Amino acid sequence: MDRPTLHFPCFLVMPGVSLVKYIHFTWRNMPLTETLTVVIPMAGWGTRMRPHTWSKPKPLVSVAGKATLDHLMDLFHTLPASLETRYIFIVGPYLGERQVPAHIKAHYPHINARYVLQAEMKGQSHALYLAREYLHGPMLMIFSDTLIETDFASLAEETADGVAWVKPVPDPRRFGVAEVDGEGNVTRLIEKPDTMENNLAVVGCYYFREAEALMAAIEEQMRRDVQLKNEYFLADAINIMLERGARFRTQQVSVWLDTGTPEATLETNRYLLEHGRANTPTLPEDVTVIPPVFVHPTATVTESTLGPNASVGPNCRIVGSRVAESILEEGVEMTHIAVEKSIIGRQARVRGRGADAPAVQLNIGDNSSVRL
Repeated sequence: MDRPTLHFPCFLVMPGVSLVKYIHFTWRNMPLTETLTVVIPMAGWGTRMRPHTWSKPKPLVSVAGKATLDHLMDLFHTLPASLETRYIFIVGPYLGERQVPAHIKAHYPHINARYVLQAEMKGQSHALYLAREYLHGPMLMIFSDTLIETDFASLAEETADGVAWVKPVPDPRRFGVAEVDGEGNVTRLIEKPDTMENNLAVVGCYYFREAEALMAAIEEQMRRDVQLKNEYFLADAINIMLERGARFRTQQVSVWLDTGTPEATLETNRYLLEHGRANTPTLPEDVTVIPPVFVHPTATVTESTLGPNASVGPNCRIVGSRVAESILEEGVEMTHIAVEKSIIGRQARVRGRGADAPAVQLNIGDNSSVRL
């Protein structure tokens, strides 16, 4: 970063003489803590996660014992300690603007957080542009339904203009991919390519050394009206940056999890429980546990079988039931039923005809009541 020369007046008083001299030095010699801005867009309607997103924004749907957003926040523990961090949450109207700030305040009261409302769903670039007053200097952006395993510690020494996190996939035609040259630099981003040679799928996490350059590219994207289905996509803005000479590199990840659909959320729940997010609950002798499971300490379970891959949230009550490959959110009451591959929303009531009956698959939202 080029640092300006600063001039500070110094008044020297001597007998019979008053002089004004200037102390002249450069900012480069001053200690400086740079701020990294972490941007998390989450304003979408979450239609693929209905019925759960009728009553809460998608990032607050539970997986492996806590909200998806909390798993995402865990990723930032590896951010460089030398950088101050502030968070920008781009939220949707009503549910997002009400519930996300309350969740952050309750669980992360220590962080520097700002909230930006995207009232109209005009795409990723539009969402980021709404937050432009906060976007200066280095910026890390990650979509709220993207969970990856990576280490951000190297960002303190990053020299590229941008970084795109990617994962090699067998068939890239369903994804956006990064095309790279022989030196590993990104030449362009391609949405759902027709061919197989570019297999580096972009996972929805990007670093920008100067957020201002991204904002300028988004302005150009909007001036050119580069959009798809009435939405401005971030990949097009990044391609404009590449046109202007920006140097982007890729960072590969081996784990890329998704919580965008019920099926993907259950698969993510399974993976997280199998890789360290499970616990060993203390339960009555009439409860059988088939690991891995997560059972919140405030849950009550009797005469039941839990697991494998069952997540039971706070204040749940389970009696005479079987729960496998499922997520039970806070306050669920489940009586005499067998469920598998199910997501049961907060405060839902589910009653069946016995745990020995064939397991059913349920996808029910908050405050629902089901009797089978």
